[in-house]
Amino acid sequence: MGRATDDVDRLYAEIVQAGESADALGELIAGWEPPDSVMLALLRRALPKRFLEHVARTEPWASRSLVLTALVTNPRADTTLSLRLLPQLPWRALATVSAAPWVNGMVRVRADALLAEMLPDLKLGERIALGRIAGRSILSRLLGDRDPKVVQATLDNPRVLPDDLLRAINCEAPARILLEAISQSARCREFYAVRLALVLQPRTPLAFALAHVSALTPRDLARVAASDRLAPLVRAAAERVLTSRSR
Repeated sequence: MGRATDDVDRLYAEIVQAGESADALGELIAGWEPPDSVMLALLRRALPKRFLEHVARTEPWASRSLVLTALVTNPRADTTLSLRLLPQLPWRALATVSAAPWVNGMVRVRADALLAEMLPDLKLGERIALGRIAGRSILSRLLGDRDPKVVQATLDNPRVLPDDLLRAINCEAPARILLEAISQSARCREFYAVRLALVLQPRTPLAFALAHVSALTPRDLARVAASDRLAPLVRAAAERVLTSRSR
């Protein structure tokens, strides 16, 4: 490992010295012929834009998805170069780009669009894996997946925020699979606003709504009791809790 680190440091120093000289960079790379491990380590550092362009069009790295992903996510990567490389990336690499906050916004938006196009063709295991690592822009699509395993994996994604759950719950016709998964998730127990939204959602499983009515504030109990969209049992339960508290 020490030898590899030394190689990376020495090559990086020579690249920085070569600067934006295309000829010098080409000769340097041809002379070193660095393995993928060294190239990937290099691409984590700030590099001349001309070097990144040279790597992107030079085999074997131009055909290696890991190297291309590292190029696109490099802080010095040119937007035009990144946009050109994105269609060559597989779904997992696009998810990496989408979730990297330092990547140019245009690049992340394009990565999300490509990922959305791929989504219908992904297998179940791939959608589950994507749910765990996806950036926020693609999460809403995954929360709407028809398979509960995908929905559960997405709910476990640390990038899912309470606002994402509230939008999913309050949409016109949320899937019962989604509502059941949210009601059983740790995120639901953690956030009062999510529990309230579930109780106010007519499609929420009746058992969950009844179980959580008693934990609502008086103001929210009044909202539940007055809502003609909810099941009579839920409204009656809210009315009973209100009455018992007033006594």
